Amino acid sequence: MRYHFDFAWLGEYYPMLIKGVGITLELTAVGAVFGIALAIACAWARALGPRWLRLLIVPYVELIRNTPFIVQLFFIFFGLPGIGIKLGEMPAANLAMVINLGAYGCEIIRAGIQATPRGQFEAGASLAMTPFQTFWHVILVPSLQRIWPALSSQIIIVTLGSAVVSQIAAEDLTFAANFIQSRSFRAFEAYFVSTTIYLLLAIILRQLLSGLGRVLFPRRSVR
Repeated sequence: MRYHFDFAWLGEYYPMLIKGVGITLELTAVGAVFGIALAIACAWARALGPRWLRLLIVPYVELIRNTPFIVQLFFIFFGLPGIGIKLGEMPAANLAMVINLGAYGCEIIRAGIQATPRGQFEAGASLAMTPFQTFWHVILVPSLQRIWPALSSQIIIVTLGSAVVSQIAAEDLTFAANFIQSRSFRAFEAYFVSTTIYLLLAIILRQLLSGLGRVLFPRRSVR
């Protein structure tokens, strides 16, 4: 039996695919910016913060890293309304991605901080830097430089994981593919196109993050 490939539906549904790509990119941008900011704050708390703050951060990190992303998403979207907190599809998806990347990024950045030689801490103090200046200039930037490839990979993982937000009707790329196959009955073609787009997005995003790393850390090539 020969399968007849038919991509005629692209002419009708390509605006939905473009919209889905745009929403996937929006989720990635929001998740990356705020997720990394959260990760930096949590990494500081775990590595250098007071004991009481570490006791708050550790359960959050362990909870997120040891539960499925889709369950976290469902808890935010379906569970929180039970206690009076109701979020729309996109706010819930954005929040889930920020929280998820924040936990994974925290451990990645903390590893970079812990790899900082003790002498650099002392050097910052000897230059009369404030604790914030020491953390930012002496500890954080070199730490990010060391772990940038791992952090970039985590951002891409979160981007690809965003496909599950279609389960709460967020109109991302996977939502578009599901809708198209339900209308055109061309499941192979619909998911082949969406898979190809995800692959291209991952490759392009990796190159962009690599280039951003070279801009942020010009003294060291980031691959």
